[in-house]
Amino acid sequence: MTAGDALYDVKRALRALYAPTNRDWAEVSVPPQRFLAVDGSGDPNSAPAYTEAIEALYAVAYTLKFTSKRAGRDSVVGPLEGLWYADDMAVFTARDKAAWSWTMLISLPGWVSDGQVEEAVAAARLKKKSLPGLDRVRIESLDEGLCMQLLHVGSYDDEAPALARLHGEVLPAAGLRERGRHHEVYLSDPRRVAPEKLKTVVRQPVEHR
Repeated sequence: MTAGDALYDVKRALRALYAPTNRDWAEVSVPPQRFLAVDGSGDPNSAPAYTEAIEALYAVAYTLKFTSKRAGRDSVVGPLEGLWYADDMAVFTARDKAAWSWTMLISLPGWVSDGQVEEAVAAARLKKKSLPGLDRVRIESLDEGLCMQLLHVGSYDDEAPALARLHGEVLPAAGLRERGRHHEVYLSDPRRVAPEKLKTVVRQPVEHR
């Protein structure tokens, strides 16, 4: 990396999306992004597939980081993100976690190619032979556009009232309806931060009725 190059950090590059301060719902415009992704289903607190997904995502993300750094372009590995969905979205306000489906994500710097991702998966597989989630790593492209978003501070389980208000009050009053998948960005590490202090960006793509 040359002296003139800046360390890329998606939280700084897209500050309005990764460092919001609003605790109530507000409109944002989200540009197209690419991510490392792993799909799965089940309770994230107990499903082995969830743990496997997270381990695989970070293994590939850090392999890409160090490979890019050696080539002269360094970056901060982005925060963990998640897309959450179900046949009946009421399972989220009811916190019926066993019925949840998810796609876990880590953002990709713009210069990373599909081929580089494939190489990073292969390199991670050689280095970490006990990561079954590596077989499920893929690239996800999102173009969310208009969204409603807020910063939630507190336990993940305490998001339910804000989500109920979004769907029952905020969207109808604004003439909007949901589209796409519920999106969360995890700004805190739950292994190191108390539940009441966790910071999560909660986002819902929307469209006009």
